[in-house]
Amino acid sequence: MHLEIERKFRVAGDFKAAATHCSHIQQGYIASGKGRTVRIRIRDDKGYLTIKGPAGEAGLSRYEFETEVPLSDARDLMLLCEPGIIDKHRYLVPVGHHVFEVDEFHGDNEGLVMAEVELGSEDEAYERPDWLGEEVTGDRRFYNSHLRKLPYKDWG
Repeated sequence: MHLEIERKFRVAGDFKAAATHCSHIQQGYIASGKGRTVRIRIRDDKGYLTIKGPAGEAGLSRYEFETEVPLSDARDLMLLCEPGIIDKHRYLVPVGHHVFEVDEFHGDNEGLVMAEVELGSEDEAYERPDWLGEEVTGDRRFYNSHLRKLPYKDWG
């Protein structure tokens, strides 16, 4: 079983100068509810199907299964998704022994910039870059599956 352990943050500074890679991501949700999701993602020219289980109490860890699927299948599966497609650019930013994934959202979530770092354990230490803002780990408002239903532009 693959357990995803990550911390999520808002971004409060310039990270792009340190980024080593950028990709375009569009993703939709075939099913979502009670913390479980079945997601289809197109990242540049590749397709992925991902299943996630509910997060633990602290929101740090959850089951994740991901497999690559043919791009044509990913495009077809996007047509089956629930309303609300997530559109973003993802930057990979190495910091110490970790790589932060920084998502710059577009469309209805324009203006939202989030960073996450995957860890080997919930108590693993990591270097905190100066562009990292408030930690929002476990705050479901910042889950992509929630942002498609209640986008950032509609937050009060």
